[in-house]
Amino acid sequence: MPGSSSRTGVLALGTFAVGTSGYVVAGLLPALTGELKVSAAAAAQLVTAFAIAYAVGSPLFAALTGRWERRRLLVAALGVTALGNVLAALAPGYALLFGARMITAIGAAVFTPAASAVAAELNPPERRGRAVALVFGGLTIATILGVPLGSLLSQFLGYRAVFALVAVFSLLGAVAVRLLLPSVAAPPPVRFADRFTVARDPRVLALLSATVLGCLAAFSVYTFIAPVLAATADIHGTTVSVLLFCYGVGGAIGNVLGGRATDRWGSRGPLLAVFGGITVVLALLPVLATSIAGAAIALFLWGLATWTINPPVQHRLIELAPRTSGLLLSLNASAIYLGVGLSGVVGGLVLSSGGPTLLPEVAAVLTALGLVAVVLAWRLRARPGAAQATEEVAVAG
Repeated sequence: MPGSSSRTGVLALGTFAVGTSGYVVAGLLPALTGELKVSAAAAAQLVTAFAIAYAVGSPLFAALTGRWERRRLLVAALGVTALGNVLAALAPGYALLFGARMITAIGAAVFTPAASAVAAELNPPERRGRAVALVFGGLTIATILGVPLGSLLSQFLGYRAVFALVAVFSLLGAVAVRLLLPSVAAPPPVRFADRFTVARDPRVLALLSATVLGCLAAFSVYTFIAPVLAATADIHGTTVSVLLFCYGVGGAIGNVLGGRATDRWGSRGPLLAVFGGITVVLALLPVLATSIAGAAIALFLWGLATWTINPPVQHRLIELAPRTSGLLLSLNASAIYLGVGLSGVVGGLVLSSGGPTLLPEVAAVLTALGLVAVVLAWRLRARPGAAQATEEVAVAG
C-alpha cells in the first residue's frame, strides 16, 4: 500500500478532476455562446448554478452520507462528477446543461471536504497542514492547466468534447482512489440535527465569514480581470491568458507555502499575514498593473496570497472539532462557493456603476473585513454548550 504522501497525491488527483469540472466553464464561454446561441451572461450562469448547488449540497450531503466508509464515499462522489459531465456533454440545450452542472456540483461538493478530512486523518498532526495543502493543490492545478487546456480544446473540438474528457478523468480518479487508498472508517454516527450544532460556535462562524469574504473579493476581480487589465494597461486577448497563468502559478506556490507555514506556526499568524497581504495587493492593483510586467507581478502576488488561505483555515477548523471535521470542512466548502456565487453579482454591480478600476478597491475592503473576521475567530469564545458540542457532538445519537 502506498505511503501517506502517495495517498494524499491520489486525493489531489481527485480534486484536480472536480476542480476542472467546476472551473472549466470560464474557459468555455466562447464555445458555449457560439454553440448554444446564448449570451455570455446566460452562459456565465452555468458557473452560478454550479456554485449554488455546491454551497447547498456540501453540508446536506455530508450529513446524509455521514455513515459511509470514506473510500466508498470518495469513489461515489467522483462517479457523480463523471455522470454530471457526461450529461453536460450530451445535453441538447441550455436547460438540461444547467441541470447537468448542478449534478456535477453535488459530486464535487461531497468529494472536496471529504478528501481534506481523509488527508488529515492519514497524516500525522505535524504534517496535516501540508497534506490539506496538497489536496487543494489539485484545485490550483485545475486553474493552471485544466481551464486553459479546456479552452484550447473547445476551439477545435467544441465544449461537449471537453466535458466528455473531464468525465473520463473523473472516472480515472475514482479508479485510482479505489485501488490506491486504504479503507477509512466513517466518523462516529451523529444525529442529523446535532451535526449542525458545531456551526453555532462563534469561532467557526467567524472563520466561515472570513472564507466567504475572501472568496467574494478574489472572484469579484478574477471573473472580470479582462476589463480590469484593459482599463489599467490596455491589455487584451492572449496576453490576459498569460497573465492568468501567472496568477495560477502564484496560487500553486501559495498553496504549498500555506501548508508549510501552518505546520510551522499554526493557523492564526499565517491567516493574519495573508489577509493583510491580499488587502494591500488588491488596493494597489490599479497602480501596479499599468504595464504587462507590472500586471504579471501583481497577479502572481495576488494568486500567491489568495491560495495561501485554504490550508490554515481548514487546519483551524479541524483543530476546533477534530471528530466532526468533515462537517466543518463541508461548511467551509459551502462558504467558498457562496463567495464565488455572490462574486458575479457584486462584481457586476461594481463594474456597471463604478467601472473596472473600482473592482480591486472594493475587493480590498472586503478582504479587510475578512481580516477583522480572522481576528474575531481567535478572540471570540464559544457560547455555553457550544464548545462542548464542538468537541463532543460526534458521540451523540
